[in-house]
Amino acid sequence: MPKDGTSNSLRTLRALASSDRPLDLNGGGPTLDGSDSRTAAPRRAIASLGALRSDSSARWLFIWPAVLVVLFLSIFPLVVSVTLSITHLVFQKGHIQADLVGLTNYTTLLFGTERNHFLGVLKTPTPIGWLLLAAGVGGTLRALAGSLRNRPPSAAGLILRLLASVLVGGFLWLLVSTLFSEGGRPGAVVVTFIYVFVGISVQYLIGLGLAVLAVQRLAGRRFFRVVFLIPLTITPVGVGYMFKMMTDTGKGPFEPVWAALGLTHFTWVTDPWAARVAVMIGDAWQWIPFMFIVLLAALEGQDQEVQEASLVDGASRWQTFRHISMPAIVPVSTTIILIRMIESFKIIDMPNILTGGGPGTATQSLTLESYLDWRTLNLGRSAAIAYLLLVIVTVAATMYLGFVRRRATVAA
Repeated sequence: MPKDGTSNSLRTLRALASSDRPLDLNGGGPTLDGSDSRTAAPRRAIASLGALRSDSSARWLFIWPAVLVVLFLSIFPLVVSVTLSITHLVFQKGHIQADLVGLTNYTTLLFGTERNHFLGVLKTPTPIGWLLLAAGVGGTLRALAGSLRNRPPSAAGLILRLLASVLVGGFLWLLVSTLFSEGGRPGAVVVTFIYVFVGISVQYLIGLGLAVLAVQRLAGRRFFRVVFLIPLTITPVGVGYMFKMMTDTGKGPFEPVWAALGLTHFTWVTDPWAARVAVMIGDAWQWIPFMFIVLLAALEGQDQEVQEASLVDGASRWQTFRHISMPAIVPVSTTIILIRMIESFKIIDMPNILTGGGPGTATQSLTLESYLDWRTLNLGRSAAIAYLLLVIVTVAATMYLGFVRRRATVAA
């Protein structure tokens, strides 16, 4: 028994000595490292507290000031703009008179005297307009029914989807009653959507075509890769003035070309659709290189062995591109389309410089209308247009991401 007890004691001492904890042999007295076990724990706690205070001090000293500055620069303009949108400011000598008007600026844009500029002149649609409206509403209801059937949403999700469907239906009515009607005229909202959807479609298709050509083993492809990027290096103001000179049919650099085509006495700014086309051509010329360079990187990053294997198996180049290349670049395409969508809603340089928003208000975007109100010191209505634009961009981006997410879920 004593021998066994001694062995057990030795094993216990060895285990304690091999551990990182201080060894206490006197029941609370000095430990083997010379410290007192009754004060070792408080010392460790104090050291941990000091380290915590040091980290907290560093956080407050280096991180939080920058965060607060960023938050101030982000939130303060939002608060001020909200205040401006519900206020009527009158600039007088020596002071500024601010009158709280509530939602008057918003109702003026949507239902009042500025409705024709903001929404447009709404008339009864033509038969083609009614057909387009019926097709759009039918597609919206079908998409809503499909989303409800695939994944039953919660009560909040159902309300949001119904609200989104109502907004889409209202936009379709606005579209057909201004564009496909006798005497109708689109306002800044419809013109902005034309810039966004038509412009992005053209830019993406041309950018994708150039990217597909640039990945082929053609002579001089490196030279054309550099040339295609040149428009992206020019500022939007420079592009606007350059296209203003190019579209001058009387004394511009392309005057011989216009004369040969019989367009010497034609001006782009006198016809609404010609002016809109000129704006979209200038915007496309500037932003096609962005689409091109991103899609080129996505195509070159694909696995070439898979494409070569499909060609060996008998697939054509079109089938290889459609079933292998296109699905591979869908995530990249989704991202660049979203970026260009947000930027296109804010288009202002090209219509302002090229046409001045004319003829009349035919090429006036929402951002340009807000800028013109700001320039005439109507700051309340300018802020109201900016916030309505924020709502439109948020809804459009959310619906686009939801559509892409549903398509990805179905494909998976």
